[in-house]
Amino acid sequence: MGISRRDFLKYSGGAAVAGTLTGLAPGTAEARERENRIKGAKVTTTICPYCAVGCGMIVHTKNGKVINIEGDPDHPINQGSLCSKGASLYQVANNPTRVKKPMYRAPGANKWKEVEWDWAFDEIAKRIKKTRDETFVEKNAKGQIVNRCNGIASVGSAALDNEECYILQKWLRSLGLVYIEHQARI
Repeated sequence: MGISRRDFLKYSGGAAVAGTLTGLAPGTAEARERENRIKGAKVTTTICPYCAVGCGMIVHTKNGKVINIEGDPDHPINQGSLCSKGASLYQVANNPTRVKKPMYRAPGANKWKEVEWDWAFDEIAKRIKKTRDETFVEKNAKGQIVNRCNGIASVGSAALDNEECYILQKWLRSLGLVYIEHQARI
């Protein structure tokens, strides 16, 4: 069959129109308004936790559950766009297999076990204190007071805002840490 490209497009367009009109009698078309799923939701602005770019996000929540995450069009960095990781955060928040309690694997054990938050915080505090006490250097070889802890290091996160970074830096310095780095510089 010899059919030109122009004829193919004409016939295809006609078939598409006929397909959409088939079965609709005059007056039977009904317009329905879609329900807006974010209507009445609490709106919170935040920053994407993945990299050091700091893209702005808008999070919609209802009854304490995340129902939508999108890029913030008013944010100066990303102007509403998100990369694939930022766009997938909704799936991270609403994942039935997401770990929601602290997990602990004892030395030599082959399985993780769920523990309580209070126990986990106490254990972390004990281990920080123990390591600091064991590795604290009060004076260097020249006899100068240095008051530093050489046994602990910290790598900051791009998910922290300026105020959180400031507080974290103050706390780390109060412990005597000198090995402090940040994800943005790596």
